[in-house]
Amino acid sequence: MTYKEAMNELEQIIANMESENCDIDLLAGYTSRATALLKFCKESLFKTNAEVEKCLDELRALTNED
Repeated sequence: MTYKEAMNELEQIIANMESENCDIDLLAGYTSRATALLKFCKESLFKTNAEVEKCLDELRALTNED
């Protein structure tokens, strides 16, 4: 799953939950799935941030060598 796919699914879950026709029996499932998707997105963002920081550190090191 990609970050974009997870965000799209989250948006759909939110739309379902906000709908006038939301089935109360599905709310627990929606909440559980949304929590899993949010965890995935958070981990993805932290991983990406770490990779960007590593690249920036490498660039700073190269700049300091000159």
